[in-house]
Amino acid sequence: MIDPPSLVDQYCHGVLRTELGLGTFEAQLVPSDGPPAPGTTLFDTQTGFAVRRWCPPLLGLEPHCPPAHYLARRRELGVVETGRRLLRASGITTYLVDTGLPGDLTGAAELATVAAAGAHEIVRLEQVAEQVADTSGTVESFLANLAESVHAAAAHAVAFTSVAGVRHGPALAPQPPGPGEVRGAAARWLAGRRVGDELGDPVLLRHLLWIAVASGRPLQLHTGPGAPGTRAGAADPVLLGGFVRATAGLGTDLVLLHGYPGHRHAAHLAGAYPHVYVDAGAALARTGAGAATVLAEILELAPFGKILFSSGAQGLPELHVVGARLFREALARVLGGWVAEGAWAPGDAQRVAAMIASENACRVYGLE
Repeated sequence: MIDPPSLVDQYCHGVLRTELGLGTFEAQLVPSDGPPAPGTTLFDTQTGFAVRRWCPPLLGLEPHCPPAHYLARRRELGVVETGRRLLRASGITTYLVDTGLPGDLTGAAELATVAAAGAHEIVRLEQVAEQVADTSGTVESFLANLAESVHAAAAHAVAFTSVAGVRHGPALAPQPPGPGEVRGAAARWLAGRRVGDELGDPVLLRHLLWIAVASGRPLQLHTGPGAPGTRAGAADPVLLGGFVRATAGLGTDLVLLHGYPGHRHAAHLAGAYPHVYVDAGAALARTGAGAATVLAEILELAPFGKILFSSGAQGLPELHVVGARLFREALARVLGGWVAEGAWAPGDAQRVAAMIASENACRVYGLE
């Protein structure tokens, strides 16, 4: 049996502190711009079926129980006890938490306490810029405070993350913008901005990415549809190829997140460039029973030392459980199948499983 002893969830969010009804639970279950088709439910998705498979037994119910029974049990236990039971049964030993989403979500320290695990913060670059803009009166102070804030965040964060590619994709030129271009973009954005507005200017997004690259911290780039906290539809990993080439040899690792269904492109970039890594997490949670096929496709193209596990979970502790369980199951099916065929030795399969589950993340992010 291929089963790594520990998991480092290299990209996730906190969990909601509030009680949820059927509608609000479903809204968190699957990324969607609208309600399900009339007469149907978002439990009728691969993610929904995976939740019904893995989570009810952790709350004292039979697998595959009806959603109404599961949610009733959830309310009976309460949000705190439900989160504690689910997170502590996930097998995740360390969480890297993107704290840049709005909402009543636990931070890294609180998540660590509930889950009885380690946790570290990932800083979302756009949120840093938006907070700096809220308190900066001039273009000069905004740009100075922005550089200082990113530098200060690098002292405590294990990584930076950005949704620049999803917000603008091909509109983002790979090279850093010039000083005059940055000042002009900052002046236009600040002049028309209201407090709380998102950063959407492509010049400032490029500027922000390059400040992060200069910090030396790993930089996680959102790709693919459904990246949390974004309004745009998709960013194919291929569109980030120019930025990948421009950052080669600078000493900053790039991690491509949420690549599905462009996961093969992301895996190819990880194989082609020494500083690029590919996330294999959210793709598995979205594909459910088909997760082994997706993982095998990533393993075809990316070197095994360049693949990282994550749950990609947000809001629901169930999604942390599903991400971890589907990853373990997919890994056992794919690597175990190759061992059974005689293509791999058992020791090599265990070694690669440990690399993807935790060791690669520990190396990239400098974790003990």
